[in-house]
Amino acid sequence: MKTKIFIGGFILLFVFGVEGFSQNAKKYYKTGQEFLNKKAYQDAIGQFSRAIQLKPEFTKAYVARAEVYEQLNQPEKALDDYKRALVFVNNDAALYYRAGKILNSLGRYQEAVDMLNHATRLEKKPMSALQEKAKALMTLKKYKEALYAADSAKKIRETPLNYFLLGEANEKLSNLNEAEKDYRMAVNLSNRYTDAHLALASLYLKQDKTEPAINECNYVLSYDNKNTQAYLIRSKVYVKQLDMPNAINDISRILLIEPDNPEMFFLRGKYYQQFNQHINAITDFTKVISLRPDDPDTYMARAKSYEDILDYKSAEKDYKTIAKLTKNNAKAEKMLKEAQKRLYELNRESDKPEISLLIPKPDDSKRINVPENKKEVILKGMVKDQSDLEYLKINGQPAHLDKKNGTVEFLANIELHDTNEIMIEASDIYHNVARDGFFIRRTEVNPPEVEILAPYASDNGEIYLESPDPELYIEGKINDESPIKTIMINGIYASYKPDEVNPHFSATINIMNKNHFDVTAEDIYGNKSTTSYKLNREGIALTAENPMGKTWAVFIENSNYLTFASLDGPPKDISLMKKALARYRISNIIVKKDMTKEQMERFFSIELRDLVRSNHVNSILIWYAGHGKSINETGYWIPVDAKRDDEFTYFNISNLKGALQAYAKWVTHILVITDACESGPSFYQAMRAIPKVRSCDDWKATHFKSSQVFSSAGYELAVDNSQFTRTFANTLLNNPDACIPIESIVSKVTKAVVQNNQQKPQFGKIAGLEDEDGTFFFIAK
Repeated sequence: MKTKIFIGGFILLFVFGVEGFSQNAKKYYKTGQEFLNKKAYQDAIGQFSRAIQLKPEFTKAYVARAEVYEQLNQPEKALDDYKRALVFVNNDAALYYRAGKILNSLGRYQEAVDMLNHATRLEKKPMSALQEKAKALMTLKKYKEALYAADSAKKIRETPLNYFLLGEANEKLSNLNEAEKDYRMAVNLSNRYTDAHLALASLYLKQDKTEPAINECNYVLSYDNKNTQAYLIRSKVYVKQLDMPNAINDISRILLIEPDNPEMFFLRGKYYQQFNQHINAITDFTKVISLRPDDPDTYMARAKSYEDILDYKSAEKDYKTIAKLTKNNAKAEKMLKEAQKRLYELNRESDKPEISLLIPKPDDSKRINVPENKKEVILKGMVKDQSDLEYLKINGQPAHLDKKNGTVEFLANIELHDTNEIMIEASDIYHNVARDGFFIRRTEVNPPEVEILAPYASDNGEIYLESPDPELYIEGKINDESPIKTIMINGIYASYKPDEVNPHFSATINIMNKNHFDVTAEDIYGNKSTTSYKLNREGIALTAENPMGKTWAVFIENSNYLTFASLDGPPKDISLMKKALARYRISNIIVKKDMTKEQMERFFSIELRDLVRSNHVNSILIWYAGHGKSINETGYWIPVDAKRDDEFTYFNISNLKGALQAYAKWVTHILVITDACESGPSFYQAMRAIPKVRSCDDWKATHFKSSQVFSSAGYELAVDNSQFTRTFANTLLNNPDACIPIESIVSKVTKAVVQNNQQKPQFGKIAGLEDEDGTFFFIAK
């Protein structure tokens, strides 16, 4: 008994539960309808979907959701919902009709017919289903079945659409008279049935009834002046009447309405062709190609117009494009061959190709420069010809050709074994042959050598600046066996005489925030060198605070002799002096080693003169360390190439005086020091009294000119341990004062040398040089 009561209760609970779900589903459905009425489509879909979840067999919810999907233009989802509804209700003609209509819109025509067959079978008067079915059958080219469906619809009711569908089917079945009657009935029932009027116009056109066809088009345009189909049909009628201007005008009207319609541009181009206006046709076909670049028919049409205006090259180009687009188009390939043949004969000419060699560039005598160490040369040039080239050979070997902008360029790497000539031969497709020969001239391969004269650069390429100016004036010289093509300093072209051998150059460059500059020189044969110079700004303070002005020290260090005994002392002496001078305001130190007589004469007469002038030197110390001789009261410095018994091979220091006279107008103080021999009376005027020690606060002493010489008095050759130099250096090193005049050093050196039982050194003024009773000071840093 209890079991029966339990089962009964369970059944009641189940029934009431199902009823509850059903009530909730209807509630969601009702809410969905409310959203649908408000066009809140997504919310409506949500409500209908919840209703379906609660009640999967809820047919109305499927149909309602399908209608929403149709509103949202989602036909696939709508079709799916109609099919789901048909699972539960398979006798609803309206659902089959809706599904069939969607299938038609999706292009699934046979499925549409199958679905619509159910609708026509279930409905007593299925006119709409028959109309939709007729449309699908027409698309499937089942014209007899379409005719039957349309006729069945007409029997239900005579409507404009039914007669229109009958007319279409009859026209396809070539029942033209019946089709005309049907279309006429359609427009009689609806005088603004545009599709029927235009179908009637097309039918009249097909029957060569041009005036009635134009009348139908005109009628449509009378109430719809933007109907492109009416303009299109009327244009075709005008073509049939050979009225090409009006035909073209109608297509132009369409293009005003649809400015990017490639079909209409193409059709107007064809009309222009028929009207023999090929330039206009080409313009339209070009527009089509811009819109549809892969359409071979348009290229074919344009090529025809190009041919008609004798532009065979453009026609050939279009044919080649067609061949690429349609590789298996035999017609296009045939036309291409014919066009090429016509083009070949039309363009036949007898002019020879023009050969131009660009790299290396030949001179007027057709000579090309090739570096002497090169075993091959790269040639680059071009060939001009009205026609295409058949071949180009260089020394009998084919060369690579590259056609650019109507000019053929060639590039070749030619080996130079046993030849001194380059022969280039070119032939065009008409066998016009040109030959051009070029002789090879071997050139040197040494890069130019750069020498900076001002400001002075040390052997390691360092330049000591004397002012904080942001700009630096540079003078220099190029040494090269060939003429110089360009000289650049930090990217700026330097001034020089191009026709000058080993030219001097100058330029002013900006050195603000720079710590170096580069000098790049290139000769006419392409040999190039770049020399870098470091900028040292430590000298700015030295020059600014030095009452002696810009001060240079020049050391001549001769130690490795050919016929005289070589010395170890001069390098040590110079090193000691450089160490001593490091404590003083010396802007620049130049050391020249092992100089020959020719080098000494050139250095003092030309090179040092130019350096002093260019660098605005105020005070200069010249120190000679090496062998010396005194002959007949004349002092000599011994060059490293001097011969023992040949006085002529010695450097007469009186010649130094002659060179120094050229410095006098630029330099305030000159001090010559030699630890080798007496200078001789012809070089200096001896002091008759002990030299007075001067003060560096003495304005006259630093600003008035002085020309002084201090030399040892020994008549023998130099030794490796010089008391003279050692005392001189020690005096500088141990000086506690802010400056020391040369007179103080002379006093100490003289005392030390005499105590060492050596002959007293000589100090005096340089004879013949301007001296205003100034003196040479060494100013401490």
